[in-house]
Amino acid sequence: MSQPSDFSGQVAQLSKLRSCGSQVENSRHIQFCRFVCAVVFFGAAGFVSAQEQSATSISQEVKDIFARCSRAVVKIHGVDEHSELCGTGFFVDPTGTLYTSYTVGGEASNFSVDVDGKNYPARQLLADIRSGIAMLKIDLATPALPIGKSDQVEIATPVVTVGYPLDLPETPSFGMIAGFDRKYLGRYFSTTHLRVNLPTQRGEAGAPLLNLKGEVVGIVVSSLENNSACYALPIEAAEKIRSDYVRFGEARHGWIGINVAEAKTPVEGSRAEMTKIIEGTPAAESGVKPGDILLQVGRKQVREPEDVLDASFFITAGDSVPITVMRGNEKLIFKVQADFHPAGQRPPLIASPLSPNRAIPLNLQSAPETKP
Repeated sequence: MSQPSDFSGQVAQLSKLRSCGSQVENSRHIQFCRFVCAVVFFGAAGFVSAQEQSATSISQEVKDIFARCSRAVVKIHGVDEHSELCGTGFFVDPTGTLYTSYTVGGEASNFSVDVDGKNYPARQLLADIRSGIAMLKIDLATPALPIGKSDQVEIATPVVTVGYPLDLPETPSFGMIAGFDRKYLGRYFSTTHLRVNLPTQRGEAGAPLLNLKGEVVGIVVSSLENNSACYALPIEAAEKIRSDYVRFGEARHGWIGINVAEAKTPVEGSRAEMTKIIEGTPAAESGVKPGDILLQVGRKQVREPEDVLDASFFITAGDSVPITVMRGNEKLIFKVQADFHPAGQRPPLIASPLSPNRAIPLNLQSAPETKP
């Protein structure tokens, strides 16, 4: 009789042990879940903290750029045939020379510039509709922005502008490079432009486009629809125009008179084949021939026919331009004396779809300018 009783007791003790074990397991499970929740919570908190630190860092960089560069960015006043206008410009040397867009400084007069709370008369040095810029000057020692290199920016490179939107005070804006475009809505620029995901307002034409070092990499020359983005002329293109002015007192857009089309197969990495040498042009007596594959014009390498747009823009009329071609298996270099570009004398122009003084008319062409 005692054996069943002992057995029952053993079963009870075993059940008790199992119950205790289950409680321990449940406790361990609860502790593990709490640990996981803690890791997730603190991990999420760390992620949010990292995002906040990143945003704070970017904000501080923009503030630093604005603090360093704002004195060299000025508000420009002028009068055109319709009304008074205002825009933005920036000094590029300590003697008061400044860049702005053609919209602001191209066809207006009676210019003045606000510097450190004072208004100074300004005169036009140059207005070049083909590049979309103008140069003004005031008789005053001024700060100047450092010149950077637009070929060092890439897609998604962060950039900053400083301008005078509407009737508001000097304002920084932050965005990023969205593309490098040779045409917009089927019309070709005179050279590659920087497309920037950065909203612009009336009055900000002529503003400098700055990298995070505070160096100028472009000049805002036009805005896209709804002002959601803008185009900037690369600073190297503007500096080419300024160099022409220093040398000759005017912009000298050059050409050599060659038609280029796409070759069937690439040669030395280039698909730009010369199809016609235009009579009466500098190229006609240079020695180049139809069928030559164009490799380089001046300092600009050519890989496809549209590369000639940039190469053509940087040719200066009157200069001797080295032209590198492949003829069969032979690489040849010819020297061509550049003449004035026809578009530099009668530049094509389309109307801006935006309101007056909001943006420069897009200085574009109906077909690729494949005639360097």
